[in-house]
Amino acid sequence: MKKALGAAFFYARFALPFSRIGFRRRVGKTRLEADFSGQRWVVSGATGGIGQAIALGAAARGATVLALGRDAGKLDELAGQAAGAGRIQPLQVDLSLMQDVARVAGDIARNGRVDVVVHNVGVMCHEFRRTAEGLERGFATNLLGHWVLDQGLRRGGALHEGSAIISMSSGGMYGAALDIDALQAADAGSHDGFNAYAQHKRAQVELTRHWNSLGPAQPRAWVMHPGWVDTDGVRSALPGFRKLFRSVLRDAAEGADTALWLAATRPDTGEGIWLDRQRDDEHAFAFTRAGANADALVAALRAHG
Repeated sequence: MKKALGAAFFYARFALPFSRIGFRRRVGKTRLEADFSGQRWVVSGATGGIGQAIALGAAARGATVLALGRDAGKLDELAGQAAGAGRIQPLQVDLSLMQDVARVAGDIARNGRVDVVVHNVGVMCHEFRRTAEGLERGFATNLLGHWVLDQGLRRGGALHEGSAIISMSSGGMYGAALDIDALQAADAGSHDGFNAYAQHKRAQVELTRHWNSLGPAQPRAWVMHPGWVDTDGVRSALPGFRKLFRSVLRDAAEGADTALWLAATRPDTGEGIWLDRQRDDEHAFAFTRAGANADALVAALRAHG
């Protein structure tokens, strides 16, 4: 009962700003005027939903997009949708396996600099599963893989002072105070996929803070969330939520809009999470401020990757 009441309060609090109505109020029909010609982008989770919309939106504005995904067929289909030949270059990788992520990061770095990285991939795992490397699948995909990809690109010299790092969080992070021990359950009995996902998304906020603390000669980073978007992930992981809010869910292009806008405008960095081209507070409730900080998170990620 307590969890149900909490969910009802959360949905009531955010239903309007996170919906399509909220997008139309804050962005409306304002077109994004951007030219990404000559830029080299990396987009993870690019074969569907928001990631696909980001990849196609960047390619349509002149970027060469290295699209990361597991399904070779979907990657080829994505490449075929791009307006210009070669604008989207498929890179097959299992983003839940750190060895594979490190491999693709090295391959990317050996072939030149990267102007924009979009850490978009994310999964909500209601079933507890370990990867072949012994990690809980959601933690590996949603968070540790972002760290490993970033580290590999930095070590390879692909990221530079002018690079932009954009992380796709979720409004679900507003319900979580960062708890390092909750990022990855020890077993099926202690696993809660919904709460773990919120933890991973809250952790992205702290990871962005860490990246921005590395100094002015480093890439700049932003964290955003797309609002409530009708993606395949929502359809499979949150069918009840989708049934309730389907009429006001955003489409993928609306969810992708802020990522493309951030890459084009590069607003001042600082605390906050971006939604609909505007910076919002990282915390909607006081209790989430009491969580772990970026230093503790980075120490935990370094221990794994």
